[in-house]
Amino acid sequence: MDRSKRRGMTLVYTGEGKGKTTAALGLCMRAVGRGYNVLVLQFIKGPQRTYGEKTTFATLGVDIRQLGIGFTWTKTPEEHRVALAKAWEIVQQEVRSGAYDVIVLDELNNALAITKFPIDDVLPLPEVLDLIRTRPSYTHLVITGRSAKQEIIDVADLVTEMQPIKHYYEEGIPAVFGVEF
Repeated sequence: MDRSKRRGMTLVYTGEGKGKTTAALGLCMRAVGRGYNVLVLQFIKGPQRTYGEKTTFATLGVDIRQLGIGFTWTKTPEEHRVALAKAWEIVQQEVRSGAYDVIVLDELNNALAITKFPIDDVLPLPEVLDLIRTRPSYTHLVITGRSAKQEIIDVADLVTEMQPIKHYYEEGIPAVFGVEF
Protein backbone atom coordinates (compact mmCIF):
# COMPACT_ATOMS: atom_id res chain seq x y z
CA MET A 1 0.00 0.00 0.00
CA ASP A 2 1.18 3.50 -0.86
CA ARG A 3 2.59 5.13 2.29
CA SER A 4 0.73 8.37 1.62
CA LYS A 5 -2.58 6.51 1.90
CA ARG A 6 -1.77 4.59 5.07
CA ARG A 7 -2.57 5.71 8.60
CA GLY A 8 0.07 4.51 11.03
CA MET A 9 -1.29 2.94 14.18
CA THR A 10 0.04 2.75 17.71
CA LEU A 11 -0.39 -0.74 19.12
CA VAL A 12 0.33 -1.60 22.74
CA TYR A 13 0.81 -5.10 24.13
CA THR A 14 0.93 -5.01 27.93
CA GLY A 15 -0.07 -7.02 31.00
CA GLU A 16 1.41 -9.61 33.30
CA GLY A 17 1.07 -12.57 30.93
CA LYS A 18 3.55 -14.01 28.47
CA GLY A 19 3.27 -13.12 24.81
CA LYS A 20 3.75 -9.36 24.47
CA THR A 21 7.01 -9.46 22.54
CA THR A 22 5.90 -12.61 20.75
CA ALA A 23 2.77 -10.81 19.47
CA ALA A 24 4.84 -7.86 18.31
CA LEU A 25 7.31 -10.12 16.50
CA GLY A 26 4.46 -11.98 14.83
CA LEU A 27 3.15 -8.65 13.58
CA CYS A 28 6.64 -7.95 12.22
CA MET A 29 6.60 -11.22 10.29
CA ARG A 30 3.30 -10.23 8.69
CA ALA A 31 4.63 -6.75 7.84
CA VAL A 32 7.82 -8.15 6.26
CA GLY A 33 5.62 -10.46 4.20
CA ARG A 34 3.87 -7.37 2.86
CA GLY A 35 7.15 -5.68 1.92
CA TYR A 36 7.28 -3.26 4.85
CA ASN A 37 10.55 -1.98 6.29
CA VAL A 38 10.62 -3.15 9.91
CA LEU A 39 12.83 -2.17 12.84
CA VAL A 40 12.81 -3.71 16.32
CA LEU A 41 14.43 -1.77 19.16
CA GLN A 42 14.63 -3.59 22.50
CA PHE A 43 14.96 -1.40 25.59
CA ILE A 44 15.95 -3.86 28.32
CA LYS A 45 17.63 -6.79 26.55
CA GLY A 46 21.37 -6.41 26.04
CA PRO A 47 23.48 -7.43 23.04
CA GLN A 48 25.61 -9.84 25.11
CA ARG A 49 23.02 -12.64 24.74
CA THR A 50 21.76 -14.27 21.58
CA TYR A 51 18.01 -14.26 21.16
CA GLY A 52 16.12 -16.46 18.72
CA GLU A 53 14.27 -13.52 17.24
CA LYS A 54 17.52 -11.76 16.38
CA THR A 55 18.82 -14.83 14.56
CA THR A 56 15.60 -15.29 12.60
CA PHE A 57 15.11 -11.65 11.73
CA ALA A 58 18.69 -11.35 10.47
CA THR A 59 17.86 -13.95 7.80
CA LEU A 60 14.84 -11.82 6.80
CA GLY A 61 16.83 -8.60 6.64
CA VAL A 62 15.06 -7.08 9.64
CA ASP A 63 17.16 -4.83 11.85
CA ILE A 64 16.71 -5.85 15.50
CA ARG A 65 18.85 -4.14 18.12
CA GLN A 66 19.23 -4.74 21.83
CA LEU A 67 19.78 -1.28 23.32
CA GLY A 68 19.69 -2.21 27.00
CA ILE A 69 22.19 -3.84 29.32
CA GLY A 70 20.03 -6.58 30.76
CA PHE A 71 17.67 -6.75 33.66
CA THR A 72 17.61 -3.94 36.20
CA TRP A 73 18.68 -6.01 39.18
CA THR A 74 22.03 -7.04 37.64
CA LYS A 75 23.45 -3.57 36.86
CA THR A 76 23.83 -0.26 38.67
CA PRO A 77 21.21 2.46 38.29
CA GLU A 78 23.72 4.71 36.54
CA GLU A 79 24.55 2.00 33.98
CA HIS A 80 20.85 1.68 33.22
CA ARG A 81 20.36 5.43 33.04
CA VAL A 82 23.16 5.75 30.47
CA ALA A 83 21.73 2.87 28.41
CA LEU A 84 18.20 4.32 28.55
CA ALA A 85 19.45 7.75 27.45
CA LYS A 86 21.29 6.22 24.48
CA ALA A 87 18.31 4.03 23.60
CA TRP A 88 15.94 6.98 23.69
CA GLU A 89 18.25 8.98 21.40
CA ILE A 90 18.37 6.10 18.89
CA VAL A 91 14.59 5.64 19.02
CA GLN A 92 13.94 9.30 18.29
CA GLN A 93 16.37 9.30 15.34
CA GLU A 94 14.97 6.11 13.83
CA VAL A 95 11.30 7.03 14.22
CA ARG A 96 11.84 10.51 12.78
CA SER A 97 13.96 9.15 9.91
CA GLY A 98 10.84 8.00 8.10
CA ALA A 99 12.71 4.92 6.86
CA TYR A 100 10.46 2.36 8.55
CA ASP A 101 6.89 1.28 8.11
CA VAL A 102 6.80 -0.62 11.43
CA ILE A 103 8.90 0.08 14.50
CA VAL A 104 8.65 -2.08 17.61
CA LEU A 105 9.68 -0.43 20.88
CA ASP A 106 10.06 -3.64 22.83
CA GLU A 107 9.86 -3.33 26.61
CA LEU A 108 9.42 0.45 26.46
CA ASN A 109 6.61 0.10 28.98
CA ASN A 110 8.96 -1.73 31.36
CA ALA A 111 11.54 1.04 31.01
CA LEU A 112 8.96 3.76 31.66
CA ALA A 113 7.75 1.88 34.75
CA ILE A 114 11.16 1.84 36.48
CA THR A 115 10.87 3.30 39.98
CA LYS A 116 14.09 2.07 41.63
CA PHE A 117 16.02 5.00 40.17
CA PRO A 118 15.10 8.23 38.37
CA ILE A 119 14.45 7.99 34.62
CA ASP A 120 12.39 11.11 33.89
CA ASP A 121 15.46 13.01 32.68
CA VAL A 122 16.74 10.24 30.37
CA LEU A 123 13.42 8.81 29.13
CA PRO A 124 10.83 11.57 29.62
CA LEU A 125 7.25 10.41 29.21
CA PRO A 126 6.16 13.74 27.64
CA GLU A 127 8.79 13.25 24.93
CA VAL A 128 7.64 9.66 24.34
CA LEU A 129 4.06 10.87 23.93
CA ASP A 130 5.19 13.64 21.59
CA LEU A 131 7.12 11.15 19.44
CA ILE A 132 4.07 8.90 19.20
CA ARG A 133 1.91 11.83 18.11
CA THR A 134 4.42 13.32 15.63
CA ARG A 135 5.86 10.17 14.03
CA PRO A 136 5.57 9.88 10.25
CA SER A 137 1.89 9.45 9.46
CA TYR A 138 2.40 6.02 7.82
CA THR A 139 4.56 4.48 10.58
CA HIS A 140 3.05 1.84 12.81
CA LEU A 141 4.51 1.90 16.34
CA VAL A 142 4.27 -1.24 18.44
CA ILE A 143 4.99 -0.78 22.15
CA THR A 144 5.40 -3.75 24.47
CA GLY A 145 6.01 -4.41 28.13
CA ARG A 146 4.25 -4.69 31.44
CA SER A 147 2.76 -1.76 33.28
CA ALA A 148 1.82 0.48 30.35
CA LYS A 149 1.34 4.04 31.52
CA GLN A 150 -2.21 5.34 31.22
CA GLU A 151 -0.94 8.15 29.00
CA ILE A 152 0.45 5.57 26.54
CA ILE A 153 -2.84 3.65 26.62
CA ASP A 154 -4.74 6.88 25.95
CA VAL A 155 -2.81 7.72 22.75
CA ALA A 156 -2.79 4.15 21.42
CA ASP A 157 -5.10 2.89 18.69
CA LEU A 158 -5.07 -0.68 20.01
CA VAL A 159 -4.25 -2.00 23.48
CA THR A 160 -4.10 -5.68 24.31
CA GLU A 161 -3.54 -6.82 27.88
CA MET A 162 -2.00 -10.27 28.28
CA GLN A 163 -3.27 -12.01 31.41
CA PRO A 164 -1.70 -15.17 32.80
CA ILE A 165 -3.95 -18.12 33.50
CA LYS A 166 -1.35 -20.85 33.88
CA HIS A 167 2.42 -20.85 33.39
CA TYR A 168 5.03 -23.55 33.85
CA TYR A 169 7.18 -21.08 35.85
CA GLU A 170 4.75 -21.77 38.70
CA GLU A 171 5.97 -25.39 38.66
CA GLY A 172 9.61 -24.30 38.85
CA ILE A 173 10.37 -24.76 35.14
CA PRO A 174 12.80 -22.05 34.00
CA ALA A 175 12.69 -20.13 30.72
CA VAL A 176 12.45 -22.54 27.80
CA PHE A 177 14.97 -22.33 24.96
CA GLY A 178 13.15 -21.54 21.71
CA VAL A 179 10.06 -20.33 23.57
CA GLU A 180 11.27 -17.50 25.81
CA PHE A 181 14.61 -16.78 24.15
